Amino acid sequence: MGTDVFSLRIDHDLLERLRGHAAKRGMSVQDYVVRTLMRDDFDQRFQAAVEETEKFYGVT
Repeated sequence: MGTDVFSLRIDHDLLERLRGHAAKRGMSVQDYVVRTLMRDDFDQRFQAAVEETEKFYGVT
C-alpha cells in the first residue's frame, strides 16, 4: 500500500480544535484526521453491507 499527499486548507479555529482532539489521544493532527476518515469510511461501508444483507433476506 503506497501513500499519496493530500493538502487541505482549513481555518485557524478548526485547526486548533483538531490539535486539541489529537493531543488528548497523543496523536499528531495528521494521524488524527486520517484515523477519523478511515473510521467514517468503515462506518459507511458497514452500513451499506447491513442494508444489502437486509435486502437479501427481505428484512426491509
